[in-house]
Amino acid sequence: MKLVFLMVGKTNEKYFINAISEYEKRIKRFIPFEIITIPDSKGIKTADVLKTTEGELILKQTKEEDYVILLDEKGKSFTSVKFANFIEKLLCRSDKRIVFVIGGAYGFSEAVYNRADDKISLSDMTFSHQLVRVVFTEQLYRAFTIINNQPYHHE
Repeated sequence: MKLVFLMVGKTNEKYFINAISEYEKRIKRFIPFEIITIPDSKGIKTADVLKTTEGELILKQTKEEDYVILLDEKGKSFTSVKFANFIEKLLCRSDKRIVFVIGGAYGFSEAVYNRADDKISLSDMTFSHQLVRVVFTEQLYRAFTIINNQPYHHE
C-alpha cells in the first residue's frame, strides 16, 4: 500500500514548502508516501477549459486500481479521529495506492469527479490551495499517529 498526494500547481511560499516537507518526512515513517505536483496550465482563459486540461493531467497520474479521493468542499467531513478510522479502513483494502487529489483554483472536471472513489472536505471554510496542502499533510500525519497510538493527538 502506498499513499499519493496529487496536487495541481506548485507550492510557492517557502514556509509552506518547509511545513509540507516536514509532514511528508513524518508520514514516510509509517507508510510509503509520494507527493506529485501537476504544473499549472498557463495561458488558458476559461475555467471550463482549465478544469478539462488539469483533469486530463490528473487522470494520467492515476491507475485503474487506485482508490482516488478528491479533497472537495462537497465531500465528507471528519474529526481527526474519524479521519484516522477512515484511513485505517482504507489500508485494509487491496488497492495498491490511495491517491488524494487537490485540484486547481476552479476545482475538478466532470471526468475527474466520475473517476473519484470518494470525496472529503477539510472544512466548510475556503482556504488557499497553498494552505490546504499544509493542513492536509498535517492531518494525514495526525491520522497515522492516532492509528499507531503515538503521543501527538490529544483529546
